[in-house]
Amino acid sequence: MGLTRVPGLLFGGDYNPEQWPEEVWAEDVALMVEAGVNMATVAVFSWSRLEPRRGEYDFGWLDRVLDLLHANGIAADLATATATPPPWLVREHPEVMPVTADGVRLEFGSRQGYCPSSPVFKEHVVRLATTMAERYKDHPALALWHIGNEYADHTLECFCPESAAHFRRWLARRYDGVEGLNAAWGTSCWGQHYTDLAQVEPPRTAPGPVNPAQVLDWRRFCSDALLELFEAEKAVLRAVTPGVKVTTNFMSILHGLDYWKWAAAEDLVSDDAYPDPADPASHVAVALSYDLMRSLKRQPWLLLESAPSAVSWREVNAPKPPGMMRLHSLQALAHGSDGVMFFQWRQAKYGPEKFHSALLPHGGTETRVWKETLALGADLGRLAEVAGAHSPAEVALVLDWDSWWGLEAPESMPSNRLKLKELLLAWYAPLHARGIAVDLAPPGRDLSEYKLVIAPNLYMAGPELTAYEGELVVGPFSGVVDESDRVRDGGAPGPLRDLLGVSVEEWWPLPDGTAQETSLGTARTWAEWVRPEGATPLAHYRGGDLDGLPAVTRKGRATYLSCLLDDVTPVLDDVLTRAGVTGVEVPAGVEAVRRGGYLFLLNHTNEAVRVALPYPGTDLLTQTGMHGEVELAARDAIVLKEIR
Repeated sequence: MGLTRVPGLLFGGDYNPEQWPEEVWAEDVALMVEAGVNMATVAVFSWSRLEPRRGEYDFGWLDRVLDLLHANGIAADLATATATPPPWLVREHPEVMPVTADGVRLEFGSRQGYCPSSPVFKEHVVRLATTMAERYKDHPALALWHIGNEYADHTLECFCPESAAHFRRWLARRYDGVEGLNAAWGTSCWGQHYTDLAQVEPPRTAPGPVNPAQVLDWRRFCSDALLELFEAEKAVLRAVTPGVKVTTNFMSILHGLDYWKWAAAEDLVSDDAYPDPADPASHVAVALSYDLMRSLKRQPWLLLESAPSAVSWREVNAPKPPGMMRLHSLQALAHGSDGVMFFQWRQAKYGPEKFHSALLPHGGTETRVWKETLALGADLGRLAEVAGAHSPAEVALVLDWDSWWGLEAPESMPSNRLKLKELLLAWYAPLHARGIAVDLAPPGRDLSEYKLVIAPNLYMAGPELTAYEGELVVGPFSGVVDESDRVRDGGAPGPLRDLLGVSVEEWWPLPDGTAQETSLGTARTWAEWVRPEGATPLAHYRGGDLDGLPAVTRKGRATYLSCLLDDVTPVLDDVLTRAGVTGVEVPAGVEAVRRGGYLFLLNHTNEAVRVALPYPGTDLLTQTGMHGEVELAARDAIVLKEIR
């Protein structure tokens, strides 16, 4: 079975019929059929329309929408409508609204306004989800349940008394009493010793820097608190509709939520992705996030939101030029998505997203975007056989949310210039340029299937990587602290010390505008004073206070970089050769991705290029045979099925 009961690739988008007169609905669905749409996401922000007053429901309009969709062969990704509470709930219970770290309770008037720990909000959420599940459990349009929407987009945390009590309950489960917490948080520093858990509060605004261990646990708690909300709804849906899969839409590589934990709670992973058309390198960063989505459950996933053209929330909302909607859609498929969904179907007339593009624009069916919508639907029909295909990767990047939260603590670090997404991209970009498939993995996963594992940073590294027997690369500032943010005995790299054969004597963060040369290139952000303990230097620092000291070392199968090089290519080329990993040779700006028996070649440049095919095959998009060297037009693509 695929992602849902709908065969082939999913195509459609968010449909908000409540924003339009009912006489428009028939036109909408007729145009969906014309475009090849087979799924619509409905009711995401509809709570106030479905339950206009406490306990009084109006499902008639949604019944008619679902009936209309089903009658035209269109399935529903049906939301439980709990993404935003209705005004009556907020006015009856103002305590459901979130409170900032400064003690300000936020007001109603946007979306996602709720305290994740509010028992009142949770009670009403579960009640609505139960009512929705009971009403639509047998509706033939129902193909997927959609809980919430973009968790942690607007509301990641709340600092109200209810959240504080929830935090204390979470801490009580994590630690063996108050003394366990004192030991973990190091409260003997700055006179913070607690004698009762009741004295603990969230890390609200304080006179000076807040205990980083407390902030770390708060980050963990906030992710878990929102996950509890999700799981409360999922339990209802699972009980009433056990055969219908459940998802919630992720937001690519999001700092606030531990997606390894969240994905384990989902039936399928879905993502919202909005690469910036004005950024010529945005396709690389979004490819990294797509590879994360595929890696979270190690199976196909679903692009649940993307933009046909411009978005509405950047300072400058550049449109996608002709061909880019198609190209970006094919890129998602290449990286494992079993469909392409958009926000939204019909462009809104009012509200904060009225200038956000849609498959059906303000200008109607005579527009460029609508014509591209029709063409994309036809392309997805030709690619239906790609659904479910999967290719194993030989390279893995290690991503650990605890390390990320600790690394980017707001205060007390040697440098606040170390950003985990940038560290990941520094390695991912040259792998991507070589057409080498990459998985992402948590440090505790069995990594034995990979020939090469790269950990750009593991600030909070444990001993997990020591069991890996393949080619390993570890980046700087790794193995520094334990799971409670306490510095490791003996210093970095802590439990990786014997594996890497080095010890770090001193951090050497580089001030803005300065650089440290090495024999393999330039570092501008970070360096370290390293002492070899069995490792062989592969590169040395040149000039400055670190002159002559090791910059890159190797012991056995493990390479350690003590600095952030502008270009990691020399190190990467070496370890790829050692690991026996090869990619697909393509011109700059062309992306090559294998998915099962299909090779996607995507030209992200504005010029035509010549590409040498690695084998003869059939382009599924044009149904033509190809071999040798072919021309790939600007923003065009080939999906090559190998001839066997």
